Formats: sequence, structure tokens, C-alpha cells
Amino acid sequence: MLSQTLRPENYETMTIERTDLRNIAIIAHVDHGKTTLVDGLLRQSHTFRDNQQVAERVMDSNDLERERGITILAKNTAITIPDPQTGGQVKINIVDTPGHADFGGEVERVMNMVDGVLLPVDAAEGPMPQTRFVLKKALEMGHKAVVVINKVDRKDAEPARVLNDTFDLFIELGATEQQADFPIVYAVATTQRAGLTPDLGPDLSPLFDVILRHIPAPKVDLDAPLQLLVTALGYDDYRGVTAVGRVHAGRIHAGQKLARIQADGSILPEAARYLYTFQGLKKVEVDEVSAGDIVSLAGLEGIAIGETLADPLEPVALPTIKVEEPTVRMTFGVNTSPFAGREGKWGTSRKLRERLFDELRTNVALRVDKTDSAENFLVSGRGELHLGILIETMRREGYEFQVSRPEVIYHKAEDGVTLEPYEEVHVETSADTVGVVVEMLGSRRGKMMEMHDTGQGTTRMVFVAPTRGLLGFRYQFLTSTRGMGVMHTIFRGYDEMAGPMNTRNTGSIVAMEAGTTTAYALENAEQRGTLFVGPGVDVYEGMVVGESSRGADLPINVCKKKHLTNTRSSRGDMEIRLTPPRSMSLDEAVEYLADDELLEVTPENFRIRKRILDTEARGKQTKKAKELLEE
Repeated sequence: MLSQTLRPENYETMTIERTDLRNIAIIAHVDHGKTTLVDGLLRQSHTFRDNQQVAERVMDSNDLERERGITILAKNTAITIPDPQTGGQVKINIVDTPGHADFGGEVERVMNMVDGVLLPVDAAEGPMPQTRFVLKKALEMGHKAVVVINKVDRKDAEPARVLNDTFDLFIELGATEQQADFPIVYAVATTQRAGLTPDLGPDLSPLFDVILRHIPAPKVDLDAPLQLLVTALGYDDYRGVTAVGRVHAGRIHAGQKLARIQADGSILPEAARYLYTFQGLKKVEVDEVSAGDIVSLAGLEGIAIGETLADPLEPVALPTIKVEEPTVRMTFGVNTSPFAGREGKWGTSRKLRERLFDELRTNVALRVDKTDSAENFLVSGRGELHLGILIETMRREGYEFQVSRPEVIYHKAEDGVTLEPYEEVHVETSADTVGVVVEMLGSRRGKMMEMHDTGQGTTRMVFVAPTRGLLGFRYQFLTSTRGMGVMHTIFRGYDEMAGPMNTRNTGSIVAMEAGTTTAYALENAEQRGTLFVGPGVDVYEGMVVGESSRGADLPINVCKKKHLTNTRSSRGDMEIRLTPPRSMSLDEAVEYLADDELLEVTPENFRIRKRILDTEARGKQTKKAKELLEE
């Protein structure tokens, strides 16, 4: 563990237990109630006034988090509660973490700041893919867990089964005897009630008591040379960059001279200009913080996650933060469409490069590499959602750029065999769509591992499938299950290539000419497939305007106007009835992309286009590619 770090040889350690402090992280699968549980802890610790109006999921402060209903960024808060046994006040630092596998990097880095975890598990679903991932990280760090069987008020709740499954998971992940002897709390986070049995009490008092009795108090050396590992970065409008981390040893006071130890071992002079601790949803400026507490320092320009702030007289670095490698990558490039520069604020390669490399400072699971072209960058992440959030964030900031279809990152084994990433896929769908899902995943080289009836009219299945086969699959899955299917994935590891697969059976309807779409031309086009645009939309040659029902691409002039005569007037366009065009979200547009397509992203729009815009040149290349395959 990080608290067991090297000290100068002449230093004698004096470790004490800070009984006035607890540091916990809340980790769980997506939608198992982490953020809602934090809401309850904040409210019942009287962090807010009794008459104060506070939004639900108060910790999800990011716009994208509220829109999507998921936690993307790990966040710090703190509560203070009385200890009934000692009568003293105990501060509990709480870190709320994402539940989606694509943001596992956020979970990995915050494990360095805490001494224990709360593990909410849905009383009906039980342990899910991300439960396994986050629990494994916690156990590897030596942390003890408090298991919270949440949502026991569900009609299909089976708390006894879920508890057994959770215990089995602990054993499977190699938990020690002490870790496997975890305390259990039953809860309904939405109503803020908990109990030591499924018969709940009126509030969350049992959970508070279990935290105090079972989460270890930090064992620290207050007089040791200072050590603080930077775990997160933020920004203050008035005081610049903020660095968040736990003080692992010693003390730190405002204005103190520091040594900043970088990843390469070099040491730079630094100073603790402004010092904050967390209390509720606020940061409170303080003069001094002692080992064990979580602190935020402001005014540290250029600092990076994983660097150590230490005593300048005895600078000793802490082990840096390690996260699992990315599995999916995309090319981000300067927008080269005919509409480039119309809608975006930032669109040059210099601005794009600055923004992407700046993201690396806070997004520890992301990688950015240069390419042979100064206008393109290879961006790697944990999954489509991880990269999709970055695209959406940049778009809202005013950036204009283009991205390629996601592709998996291959590895070479020691014997030279090419390996590809695999995912564990958990699916729940209605009984009448099981066959369709099995067939779809089978065509993508997925192998079924488990299947059982929930007794609630749905079937749960577990597959192992190559990540390559899951790219672009989510929208097709939702369509085939009529929007009722639920799918979760988690990275499983690398294995041998699964062989060729066809992940898309449809082609694209592509505009042949630039101009404005007309109802007359679109009426003909929609007979060939599904349209993405309606009449009166500006398009350019090579822009994808629909999905063809055939496997091949279909060039169509969607700007063609009806020739007017004495008997044919323009009034005829008003009588044309078109099917409303398919409106795609950013995630759906990324999933739709073929290998020869790009997504043009601007603050106002995103447009699918061909890499080669010229219809004739694109046809020649397609013909040449076919000839090479036939040889």
C-alpha cells in the first residue's frame, strides 16, 4: 500500500491512528445506487439546512453526467458525524466514483486516497461486470469493504441470493480472510433507509455506525517528511489549477515550500499557495492539513496527476498511479469537409493538438499519439463511451474536427501471435428476443457462457466476445430488443484473433452533388433506405445522407429539382409526404461509421461523410480494392 513507503534511513517512524478521520470510496456497477447513496449520507449528516433545496444526484454536477444519468468523473465530498462510543466528531472523506467500465481509470486512481470502500450491490441484479472490476482493484490495494445490498424494496429483490453471489465474488477475486469477512448493510438509497437486516430502520444510522466500526482509521506519521500524491486535477476560476490528493505523511501548511517530484524523477521547486479541505459540497480554505486527510492545493501551474509533492529537504517520491491500458482508438483530425470553418470556434491543428494533450493531464486512462500527418492524432481510450464523452465535451467547448471509426488495439504475444481484446458481455432481454440476440452476438464471434431465466419475463445471458465485434453493436442491440434490452460489458483480457466478421450489412446513401436537399429528390431516395436528412438541408458531395438497405453504398443526387412545365408546378413538392429522417445521437453516429467514413463534428452539427468525397475517385478506389481481393 502507498502508506508503506520508503523513508530516509536515519528516520524513526512514529505511526498513530487518526480516530477522528475515515477515508472511503463508493464503488459499484452502473445504476446500483452509488450517487444516490452519497446524497443520503450528505442529507442525514445535516450537511444541508433542513429547508435547503438540493437537486437529486447532487454529486453529478457535470452537464453530461446529468443528461446521461451516469457518473463520469470521480468527486470528493466530506461529512462530519458524531461517534456514539467516544462522543467525538469524526470526519468522513467520501469519493464518489463512476460505475461505467469505460471510466475505470477514475476508479483506479482514487483507490490511492482511501482506506476502505462501500460496495452497493443491486438486490435484484447482484454483482455485475463493473462490480467485479472495482472490487478487484479495492482488494488488490488491501482495502476492506462494506457491502450495501441496495434496492431491497424491488419486487424482484433476492437479497439472500445476491449476498451469496457477492461472497462468491470476493473468494473468486482472492480476498483475504479479513476482507471476505465483510459487514453487510441492507438499504433503499432513494428513501434513505438502512438496516442490518432486510427489515430497514427509519434512516441511515446503521450504515454510519458500520462505517465507523469497520472502515480503518488512517495510520499515519505526522512528524515524517511530507508526502502527497496528486490524484486529481481541477480548476478554480480565481486561483488556477487545483491538485487533489491525500497527505500520506507529515503535515502541510499554507505558503509552505514544496518539492514537486515529476514522473521522470526530476525535482522542481513549488509552494502550497492556497490550501483547502472538503466539507459537504464546498472546499474550505485552511492553514494546515495533517497526514491522512484529503486536501486540495491551488495555484500549481503545470502539475500532473501521479506527481509527488514532498518536503524539499527530504524529497521521497510515492509510487505513481498505474491504470490499465486502453483497448480502443480513434483518429482525431482537422475538419477537411467543404463546410469547415462555418460553425466552429477552434479548428486548426495547433488548437486541436493543445486540447488533446491538455486532456491527458486529467484523463489518466487516455493516450494521445502523433501520426505521420501533423493534422491527425491517434487517441486511445477504454471504450467507445470513453472517447465519445471526450468528443462531446470538445464539441461543446467550440472545437470543430473530424473522427474516424473506432478500432481495437492489437497486441503481439511473445511467440509473434496477434492478440485482440475480449469483453465479457452481460445481457438481459425479453424471452421473445433471446434468439435474435444470440444470433447477432454469434455472428460477431461471441460465445455464450451462461443463460438463465430471471422469473420476471426476462432472460439473462453472459457472452465472451471480441471487442472488435462489439464496436457499433449497442444501437443494433437496442433496435433488435425494441429498446428494452440491457447490456453491460467489461474488459476480460487479450486472446488470439477470433477471425473475420461482418459487423455491418448495410451501405450508405451518399450525396452526389453539393446543394440543398429537396423533397422531390428525397422522395426517390427514401425508397432505397432510411434517410438522415430532411428537405432544405445543405449537403456536400460525399456526405452520407442515409442508410441503404443494400450492402453497397448508393450515390444519389438529393438536391435534384423537379423541372417545371405548364402542367407541373412547384406546388407538387408541398404534397410530397416524407418519412421523418432518422435523428442520431453522437454515440449512434460514431457506431454507424464504416471504415471508409469519417464523422465531422462541430458545435452545431455532426455529419457523416466519406473519406474520399469525389464520387468518381471513390468509385475507382472501390473497384481497385475489389480487384486486389480477387487476386
